Amino acid sequence: MKKFEATCLEEAYELATNEFNCSITDLKIDIIQQSSKGFLGFGRKTAIIMAVPRRGAHHHNRRREPKYRKNCIKIEEVSKKIAENCKDEHSEECQKAKRELEKYKSTPKLKEKDSIFDNFYTECNEKFDEKSNKLFIKRDQQEIIDEIKKDVNMLFGQTCFLLDEIKVDFYDEETVYIEFTGEDSALLIGKEGYRYKALSYILFNWINEKYGLMLRLEIAEFLKNQEEAIHNYLEPVIENIKQNGSYKTKPLDGILVHIALKRLREEFPDKYVAVKTNQRGDKYVLVNEYKAK
Repeated sequence: MKKFEATCLEEAYELATNEFNCSITDLKIDIIQQSSKGFLGFGRKTAIIMAVPRRGAHHHNRRREPKYRKNCIKIEEVSKKIAENCKDEHSEECQKAKRELEKYKSTPKLKEKDSIFDNFYTECNEKFDEKSNKLFIKRDQQEIIDEIKKDVNMLFGQTCFLLDEIKVDFYDEETVYIEFTGEDSALLIGKEGYRYKALSYILFNWINEKYGLMLRLEIAEFLKNQEEAIHNYLEPVIENIKQNGSYKTKPLDGILVHIALKRLREEFPDKYVAVKTNQRGDKYVLVNEYKAK
C-alpha cells in the first residue's frame, strides 16, 4: 500500500487515482486520518490515506487531464489553451472564447481593505459634490426638521423606554443633530456604547438616504463625554506630532476612533491621517507624512 496526504480526502483520492492510473472504485483505501480545519488555524489536520489497486483492477492507458481548481487557474494558461483549441481564429467558438477572456481581463480589482475603510471615513466627513446634491430636492430646513422630528418621535414613542420628546435641529448646513434625553435615555447607550453605535448607524442611513444629510447623535451626553475624553488624550499627542512629524494612537473603540480621526485631520490637514487595523483587529489612527504612506 502507498501513503497519500492532502488537504482533504477528495484531493487524497485524486492523488491515488492519478498515481495508480485507475478508477477510485478499483482501489482499496484505508483512511488513516480525516482532515480538520481546526480553530483559527490551530489544530489543523491533513487527510491521510493508504491505497493499493485491487486485484484485477483495470488500468487506464489514456493520459489524464489536470483538474483545475478555482484558486490555481491562471489567465496565461487559459489564453494558451484557447490558442491551442482555436485553429480557425474566425470560427464562432473561437470568437466566443476570446470575448469571455477579454471580459475576465477587464474585471476591476477590489481595493485593499485599508483603502476602503479610509475612504468610508473620508466620504462621511467631506461635503457632497454638486452631482450628489442634484439627487436631492432642496427643501426648507424647518420642513425637514419637522418631518424628521415627527417620524423619530413616533418611532421611539412605541418603545418601553421612558424618554423625553426627542430634540431635532440642524447642527450645521450639512448635519442634523438628534438628542435623546429622559429617565431611560442612558439605556439606549448600551454596554461599551454598542446600542449607541447601532442607533447611529440606523438613523444615519435613513437620514442620509432620504435627505442627503449627515448625522450627529447625542444620547444622555454620551457623545459630549466621549469627545471630552478623546480631546484630553489627543492634546499631548498633537504636541508629539508637531515635534516628530508622525504618531500612532493607542487602540480606540467605536465612536472614539471616529472622533480622533476628525480632530487630527482638522489639526493636520497637510498630513496623511487614516484609520488602520492591527493584527488583533483593534483600530487606531495613524498620522504620517504623505511620502511615508
